[in-house]
Amino acid sequence: MLTRLDETLNFHAQALRVREQRQQVLASNIANADTPNYKARDLDFKAALEGALKGTPAAGGTRLATTAPGHLSGSPALAADAQLQYRTPAQGNVDGNTVDVDAERAAFAENTVHYEFNLTRLSMQIKGLLAAIQG
Repeated sequence: MLTRLDETLNFHAQALRVREQRQQVLASNIANADTPNYKARDLDFKAALEGALKGTPAAGGTRLATTAPGHLSGSPALAADAQLQYRTPAQGNVDGNTVDVDAERAAFAENTVHYEFNLTRLSMQIKGLLAAIQG
């Protein structure tokens, strides 16, 4: 029972972390819309979430050493770094910038809705657990 509960809560926690990282990437794209030769990036959410759930470290990253029983095994970065990809521009730009501001804003808004859904779902699960515990 405890393992199943931990898996459910871990899924939503990891989904929130990957969504947050994607939000940062999209915000970076929007912020660099006028930067010459900037290449817009995005991450493959599904692959990043699968990597985060498996606990694989990011490309080139290393796990923290746990040399004593009290050490936490944390990972320095999410596996989402490995899934960062360059966007294919819909229309070329003279200065080499591949950011389409409208597409980035739409992706940003969509990611925000998904983030809020994950947050609400996690909150509802915790409230349900508290109601069951309190009887």
